[in-house]
Amino acid sequence: MARHALNRTLLLIPSLFLVIFLIFAILNLIPGDPGRMHLGIEATQEAVDMFNRQFGLDKPFLTRFTTYVTGIATRFDFGLSYRTREAVMPAVLSRVPPTFAIALFGVSGAVLFGVPLGVLAAIKRSTLTDTNVTALALLLSAIPNFWLGLMLLQLFSVVLSILPTYGASSWKSFILPSVALALPGSSGFIRLARATMLDVVHQEYITTARAKGAPEYSVIWRHAFRNAALPLINGAGLMFAGLLGGAVIIEAVFSLPGLGRLMVTAIQQRDIPIVMGCAIFLSFVFMAIILIIDLIYAALDPRIKLRYQKGGK
Repeated sequence: MARHALNRTLLLIPSLFLVIFLIFAILNLIPGDPGRMHLGIEATQEAVDMFNRQFGLDKPFLTRFTTYVTGIATRFDFGLSYRTREAVMPAVLSRVPPTFAIALFGVSGAVLFGVPLGVLAAIKRSTLTDTNVTALALLLSAIPNFWLGLMLLQLFSVVLSILPTYGASSWKSFILPSVALALPGSSGFIRLARATMLDVVHQEYITTARAKGAPEYSVIWRHAFRNAALPLINGAGLMFAGLLGGAVIIEAVFSLPGLGRLMVTAIQQRDIPIVMGCAIFLSFVFMAIILIIDLIYAALDPRIKLRYQKGGK
């Protein structure tokens, strides 16, 4: 198991290198003069040439890529922002906490709200409870999170004046955006929990546990849910990774200084180093989450753990 974890961790290095190359190539091989694109058509040619020399944009592609990768590997240097002339990665990392907070709270809320309802619907299959829970899941999936965020702002911030309308000054600032992400996101966990539990509750070992007189609570949560939880862990991890880079609209609605807004602003301002820094950071986080999910699978499923142990011998 430990050997498998080490091998999977080492695989991140070539994978991340490939991602860096692709991102660098896509953003640096865009047709046009980089200096002119950033400074605009009204800038003088002297200013454009000086800009290109300052950021090394007048050098060949492979030379620029080698310099970029060497800076990352030796000094954790992702370059300087075209606009502010500040280091890229500190600027990126400073925007991570607000985005991380709403992503974590959003996923936690979606899981805590959606999974019990999905399990309940599976237990009460083909009953009124199952129908109501399924209808609720369909309703939540149809609600855009930005619209829900605006409605929550109108109710709790404008009408009731109990929660802040913008910014990230306190923990209260994260309540509404987290709810706006959690409720629509919970629809997927309701459907997934229901489907996985339906596959498990009719298996023979569940019937055997009931025949031995095990309490129903123990049968559902200790035996059935443990085997049904693996797809839910995968869904939670992927949702969290997606929200780190995909909560742009929610960050705009609640004026949160998050990573998504930084990336969109950098694209609008043609600040290529910031865009590359955000993309590389999000790629690394996504790969790390996939690795963590894989290790959790191996820890929870004895069949996967045994396969890895046999492969390591």
